[in-house]
Formats: sequence, structure tokens, C-alpha cells
Amino acid sequence: MATIGQGEAILAGRRAQDQLGVRIRNGIVGFCRKKPLGAFGAAVILTMMVVAVLAPYITEDPIKWHLKDSMVKPFTTSEYLLGTNDLGQDLWAQIANGARISLYVGFLAVAFGSGIGGTIGLTSAFYGGKVDIGIQRIMDAMMAMPTLIMALAIMAALGQSLNNVVLAIGIVQIPRANRIVRSQALAVKESEFVMAARSIGAGDIRIMAVHVLPQCIAPWLIIASAALGTAIVAEASLSFLGMGVPPTQPTWGGMLSTRGREYFTLAPWMAIWPGLAISLAVYGFNLFGDSIRDVLDPRLRGT
Repeated sequence: MATIGQGEAILAGRRAQDQLGVRIRNGIVGFCRKKPLGAFGAAVILTMMVVAVLAPYITEDPIKWHLKDSMVKPFTTSEYLLGTNDLGQDLWAQIANGARISLYVGFLAVAFGSGIGGTIGLTSAFYGGKVDIGIQRIMDAMMAMPTLIMALAIMAALGQSLNNVVLAIGIVQIPRANRIVRSQALAVKESEFVMAARSIGAGDIRIMAVHVLPQCIAPWLIIASAALGTAIVAEASLSFLGMGVPPTQPTWGGMLSTRGREYFTLAPWMAIWPGLAISLAVYGFNLFGDSIRDVLDPRLRGT
């Protein structure tokens, strides 16, 4: 009997997994049909992720010099598909490895900044009063400073390193995430189910975590997805200005900064490829972020 019962449990588990797989597949197909531009953006992001993960295996050392192969034009040889720069460095290897830097900085910076900003916004809205006023004045002061100037100031104080770039861009993301989550939490905390939870003795932490926070997830995801493109541009801007990732690591902004500008008239592909990579990455994240907003926002689901 125990064996029969175990067999039935296994079959039930398999059926549940099959049903979950069908729902996921139908959801992906439905998303692609309703939001083709969002699907294109997701395909761009997925391609970037695959290239970034496989970069060490499908490219050679992006820093290695081949002076005898200096400024090889794109698509003229199978060895250097996208051509080389003035030092003979393979541009395809630099673009592929630069994707690793951009995605690393983008995802970690947005997770850090949006997470901290969302937590601050939730706390500020929930407690209100002087706490809310004090926190929001600090956020106002941060938003009054131009984004790039703030990131440059943080990098000047911390010094050049990959993790410092993540920290600088993440801090810049905090005020915007705070505002979005706070506005949603202000409306939710006055809801009847929150008052009911408070009436039966639920504590502040439980109310915020169980009742208010889930209602703020959708706008938080929207702002986080939209911020990914901004983070990539910010990383490229810092590298372009010489205040981002150290030059020993290939980045799209670094490729545009020195040699890309210096040799543009002689070898325009040195600037064209990293510029296209940045544009395509930001375009993909923006398309996907807009589609996520349309799906998660009830007011836009029918559009």
C-alpha cells in the first residue's frame, strides 16, 4: 500500500510539473504575441547574457596585442570578425568581454540601488510624520544633484574599481526607487486589509512585509527594469571619462574613450562597434521594461 501511495504521489508531482511547464510556455508565447517589441528586447538581453557567459570560451584574451595585425578592417578575415584596434586587439573579444562588465554592473547596481531605495520608501511611507519628512528631504537633496555628477563624486572619493562603480551607480538609483515605492505604499497602508491586520495585533514589521510590500512589487519591478539601461549608460559614461572600471578591463565606454576617439577618422569601426553595443543593450532593456510595465500595470493591460 505504501508503494502504491508513493507511486501516486510521484505521478501527481510529475503532472503538477507538466502543468507548470505548460503554463510557463503558454505565458511566454502569449507575451511574445501581445508584446513583440518586448520579446525582441528580451531576446537582445538573453543574447547579451549568453555572450557574456561564454566570452572566455569563445574569444581570445581581449587585452592581448597583435601589433602586426593593427587596424584590420571588419569582415575581411575570419580571425578578426569585427576588426582590430591600433594595438591589434580583437574588437569582438573586447565587445564580448565588455558585455560581462556591463551586465555585472547593471544588474548588481540596480539590485542594490532599487533594493535600498525601495526599503527606504516603504519605511518612510509606513511611519510617515517626521520620519517621512526627514527621509524625503534627504532624497530631494540627492535628486537635486545631476546623476553623472553624483556618480563622478562617489568614484573620486572611492577610487577606480569594478565594485566601486557598482556602488556609485547603485547609490544614484536610490532616490527614484524610493519615490516610486513610497507613492504606492502611501496608498496601500490606508487599505482596509492593512487596518484589519493592525486591529488583530499585527506588528509593524509583519504588516510591512506581508501586507504592504507585496502590493509594491509591481512598480518596483517596473522601475528596476527601466533602470538597467540607465545603469549601463552610466557605467559607459564613467569609463569614457576615465573614472570607471580600470583600463586593464575591457569596457564599451573605455573602447570609446581613448583609441575610439583618437583613431576615428582612420579606423571608425573602433568607435562604431562599442557605440552600437551600448545602443542595442539600452534599447533592449527599455523595450523589455516598457512591456513589463504594460503587463504588470492593470491600467495598461488592454493596450
